[in-house]
Amino acid sequence: MIQYALQLGSDCPFFIKNKPAFATGRGELLEDIELDLSAYTIILVNPGIHINTGLAFSNITPSPAERSIKEIIQNPPATWKNSLKNDFEIPVFEAHPSIKAIKETLYTKGALYASMSGSGSTVFGIFNKSVDLAAFTEKNYFTKIIN
Repeated sequence: MIQYALQLGSDCPFFIKNKPAFATGRGELLEDIELDLSAYTIILVNPGIHINTGLAFSNITPSPAERSIKEIIQNPPATWKNSLKNDFEIPVFEAHPSIKAIKETLYTKGALYASMSGSGSTVFGIFNKSVDLAAFTEKNYFTKIIN
């Protein structure tokens, strides 16, 4: 099944396993990890902006990691803000300031951690509590709450 999913896209095998994993290679090499976010509320916000993945990849300059992702996520999400980065955010936020504004709004609403997902344009926030989504729904952004 994973080989079929890989034909659809490099990150598709991750969704076949449907549990936390650390992906390497092109996304097809998956290592199980311990990560339990069930105590948190996760908010997804998608502004409906299409990001060309190939263009996004051509515009990033990956920064060297100070610590491994696997090490960072062993700590509570409240500690991730200054150490868990998405290199795609720099060029995407420059081209689409409204996506950057979503991340900033999630933090002002109390997110413990917020980031753009992959090459965008969905942004997610991890919260200890429920969140008022009016700031996003009034702009007709797609929003989803995961408890």
